Amino acid sequence: MTTGTAGALSVCTAQLLLGTLGVCVLQGGADPVSTAFYRCLIGALALACYLALRGDLAGLGRLPARVLGLALLSGVLMVGNWILFFMAIGRTGIAVATVVFHVQPFFVVLLAALAFRERLHAATFAWIALALVGLVLATGLAGGGLVPDRSWAIGIGCTLGAALLYAGVTVMAKGMTQIRAPQLALVQCLCGTVLLWGVTPLGPVQVGAGQWGWFALIGIVHTGVVYALLYTGLPKLPTALAAVLLFLYPASAVLVDALVYGHHLGLSQSLGFACILAASLGVTLRWGRARTGAAAGPG
Repeated sequence: MTTGTAGALSVCTAQLLLGTLGVCVLQGGADPVSTAFYRCLIGALALACYLALRGDLAGLGRLPARVLGLALLSGVLMVGNWILFFMAIGRTGIAVATVVFHVQPFFVVLLAALAFRERLHAATFAWIALALVGLVLATGLAGGGLVPDRSWAIGIGCTLGAALLYAGVTVMAKGMTQIRAPQLALVQCLCGTVLLWGVTPLGPVQVGAGQWGWFALIGIVHTGVVYALLYTGLPKLPTALAAVLLFLYPASAVLVDALVYGHHLGLSQSLGFACILAASLGVTLRWGRARTGAAAGPG
């Protein structure tokens, strides 16, 4: 098996596993804060084992104070992202929440423009416009069959808030070149464990045996195993292929939601998903800017 094939297999497996996250969250039957807490706690243990096997665990103690501070701040954002996303799943369903969440690449572009003064190109605005059209379609508002209520609106707001926080984590990661991705994930989980320890509504004694099973899946599989697969596979892939494969997550989540709960996306929602996917790839791969990039040179 070639390096590229092994990388693609790792990423595909990780994305397909992530597609089952929403089911585990709903079946666990816990509130979003408690679910996020046990994801952090169990995920931290899984990631610590992974880093220990790689020999990277000791490196955390040698991180500069600035990098560690940024990592902890990104942990606050990541935990907020998880809580909001889990809230959204309960209000809008797995498929809609996951698809809408994937507008986050556009938040990354806008935040990067503010933080690093990166220039926004005309093509970028075009892709953002397409993503906004996709967002309206994906939520079901344009299909005519949805009568939005307060709970649904809160769910959509939570999804967009989660996407914004995750975009903040992505932008911050650009300034943390001295910490490896698995190490950053461990710091984030440890940060979440400490932050939520005293405010978690569902204490360890109150967790049922069945819930422990779902929490274990979320922490070990959807955090430890998935992150390990992604960190192993993504560096082996070209950017274009990686960008495409990362959309296996929302696609698999939509399929799982349909199979388990019978929630099927309508035609307009499917079209919205396609618009978001195309726009995200356009921004990530810089479609429409090739000629400008060629004139500017390799830099």
